[in-house]
Amino acid sequence: MDFSSNESEESELYHAQIHLYKHLYSFISSAALKSAVELGIADAIHNHGKPMTLNELASSLKLHPSKVNILYRFLRLLTHNGFFVKTTVMKGEEEETAYSLTPPSKLLISGKQTCLSSMVKGTLQPMPLDMWHSSNKWFNEEKEQTLFESATGENFWNFLNKDSESDKLNMFQDAMAADSQIFKIALKDCKHVFEGVESLVDVGGGTGAVTKLINEAFPNIKCTVFDQPQVVGNLTGTQNLNFVGGDMFKSIPPADAVLLKWVLHDWDDEQSLKILKNSKEAISGKGKGGKVIIIDISIDEISDNRIITELQLDFDFMMMTLFNGKEREKKEWEKLIFNAGFSSYKITPICSFKSLIEVYP
Repeated sequence: MDFSSNESEESELYHAQIHLYKHLYSFISSAALKSAVELGIADAIHNHGKPMTLNELASSLKLHPSKVNILYRFLRLLTHNGFFVKTTVMKGEEEETAYSLTPPSKLLISGKQTCLSSMVKGTLQPMPLDMWHSSNKWFNEEKEQTLFESATGENFWNFLNKDSESDKLNMFQDAMAADSQIFKIALKDCKHVFEGVESLVDVGGGTGAVTKLINEAFPNIKCTVFDQPQVVGNLTGTQNLNFVGGDMFKSIPPADAVLLKWVLHDWDDEQSLKILKNSKEAISGKGKGGKVIIIDISIDEISDNRIITELQLDFDFMMMTLFNGKEREKKEWEKLIFNAGFSSYKITPICSFKSLIEVYP
């Protein structure tokens, strides 16, 4: 676009610059959020039981006096971004500014079932960020590989699984388990999905966070967590919850229902088709009464909620660059489901930006 000197085009230029810079520097807000989690700011305010002044917070965090002004500027940005709110408190005869938690920062309180601190730590790691330095090389390569593979020479799953006791794998599992806790809230609105189900296999269920929630809400359902042997090998089940190691690309244990939560978005259509076909085979013993329950994103580009759509598209980019996976639009889900041999499906939005997809044989 060629800008001339008239007033309207100057205004357009300024707005264009603001838009560009907003996205250019958005990583700073993410970095500040990670620092807030590592410092434990939300925990400190929560444990204090009431709004904290800047000096009280700095003292609680055991910061050096020289860092008090830096903390103030951190809080100024994070407050603007909605993670804290300012109020005033009386200290003797003087008013001082104090900081309280907001709903987003309450998701960062350690020990809470809905704590998402591990998601923040797990997502904002050096490697997923550093790999973008190789994006130009990746776009110009002939061979098919992810951006992560192009940057590191190995795929993301091998990177995680090099050492089953590694911090990387544990951090990944903790992040997935933390996200799954939000599903407990959604369970109240989708109880009908589990009516008549006597057995369920949670494919790629990790350490069983979602399965335990389902088992708690529906104690009569016999649940199985199915994942890689190195993930579930040392986990102990209960009477109605057990852990089984295996390969979902080869076969899936039989059950009335198969749950695929945040599984298919990790894989391209060819691999996802294998998982869905094996899921269909797993529920075949139930006849028409079996079902596959998918919890994933269904992108809606024409939605009025631009924030949710942007989040969905961000997830799609993350899946593409890390795993060669994808987030799918409704028409893509339909094609994948019917190609796997299923007869019908139903999509229900849950957790604001995800969907629950019931798939029938």
